[in-house]
Amino acid sequence: MTYQQLAYLHLATILPAFLIGTFLLLRRKGTALHKALGRSYLLLILATGVITLFMPAQVGPSLLGHFGFIHTFSLLVFYSVPAAYIAARRGDIKTHRGNMIGLYVGGIIVAGSFALMPGRMLNEMLFK
Repeated sequence: MTYQQLAYLHLATILPAFLIGTFLLLRRKGTALHKALGRSYLLLILATGVITLFMPAQVGPSLLGHFGFIHTFSLLVFYSVPAAYIAARRGDIKTHRGNMIGLYVGGIIVAGSFALMPGRMLNEMLFK
């Protein structure tokens, strides 16, 4: 799969995750809709994390000629998704909330800001 194909697949998972995540942050928590959308959000974020591991870093130093700083957000996903899910199942809403906000802010807002910077492929794809 080419880098560009991976980028489109990445967008196909992260854009709906961003919309669902924003909706979940703004709406009432604990409802059946919140739980259903939350599961969808977690699956989309997990898929995004897996996809990004196949995308080589194109800016800055890299480890093994592939992994860069931005891949640390994939590690955030692989820790936070199960931790958030387990916390919710246990009824530990404080831990669940912390992990979910961390995923949204770190995994979508911060990582997305890096990915959309001028000179990056996603910036070129979306804005040129």
